Amino acid sequence: MGATFKEFSNQYKELLESNLRAEMQTLETPQILKDAMIYSLEAGGKRIRPLLLFATLAAFNKDPKMGLETASAIEMVHTYSLIHDDLPSMDDDDLRRGKPTNHKVFGEAAAILAGDALLTYSFQLISTIQSAQTTADTKLALIAEFAKAAGAEGMVGGQVADMQGEEKQLNLEELEYIHVHKTGKLLAYSVIAGALLAEADDSLIDKLRAFSYHLGLAFQIRDDILDLEGTEEMIGKPVGSDEDNHKSTYPSLLSMEGAKNALEEHISAAKKYLRETALNTAYLEDITDLIAVRDN
Repeated sequence: MGATFKEFSNQYKELLESNLRAEMQTLETPQILKDAMIYSLEAGGKRIRPLLLFATLAAFNKDPKMGLETASAIEMVHTYSLIHDDLPSMDDDDLRRGKPTNHKVFGEAAAILAGDALLTYSFQLISTIQSAQTTADTKLALIAEFAKAAGAEGMVGGQVADMQGEEKQLNLEELEYIHVHKTGKLLAYSVIAGALLAEADDSLIDKLRAFSYHLGLAFQIRDDILDLEGTEEMIGKPVGSDEDNHKSTYPSLLSMEGAKNALEEHISAAKKYLRETALNTAYLEDITDLIAVRDN
């Protein structure tokens, strides 16, 4: 009998966090920069993105450990995005995961540079994967896909569109663009990276992209719901921040009931595409269910 999802999750979160600490300790850099990078990396969090990569490898009956460097790189980019997202020039948040945000502890300049350092180191990490199972072509594909997911056509583009959307009444298509790019692209990369490491064929990758698209939108809809229905203790930051920043959200466009219905629809669609892969997707389904009901 295989490990339960809780056992799988605990095992690979612990492995990831151990590797992140080890990678940070190897850096020869000013102490304040290292401290700022470690502060946000070790602030906790669900580690959903790395777990998606590990679970995808498990779906292909591959050893999830072969994705450790890529999973660590993904978490570094996600962490950099949170550091920058919290800055006064962006969302101007004082709390993240229940702790003071990076710039509140280390100052704005150090926070910006810590984010920059995490972003650039993530690509170095993938380029130096040691596993004999991962060819140079696979590393190149991982890096190219990663750059697109994180950059102007992905997360950064989504962040810009999000900032431009403040103080405006967006329509559903415009809001979906923001969430697909700002949140969804990196979530999708976590799945696609697992498929690339497993040397999946294009038709399987297309099905996993469709799964990831719906999963990313479900993740963000749940986030919008929590911003209104959650508590500061649950979500680790002040509630109602989207309203305070005059952002369009799924509840504001669809009503709370409409947002919850949309969440169910995207979760259902995500599971449909998973079933079409005919892979061993139990852990991916567990993560999908977790995203649907998460409270932080």
